[in-house]
Amino acid sequence: MAKIKVTQVKSNIKRPEDQKRTLAALGLHKIGQTVEHEESATILGMVNKVKHLVTVQNG
Repeated sequence: MAKIKVTQVKSNIKRPEDQKRTLAALGLHKIGQTVEHEESATILGMVNKVKHLVTVQNG
């Protein structure tokens, strides 16, 4: 499968607890941090839930 790079661009302060947990599950803990994941339905669903807090790149 393809890989995607997920970068946190906004803070999780004043966000619902489920969004904070989703960011943590993706491995994101601070603004500017980038993690790489396999492109799977589970990961894409998590990214979609916090799409307003992250950017996604192929690669």
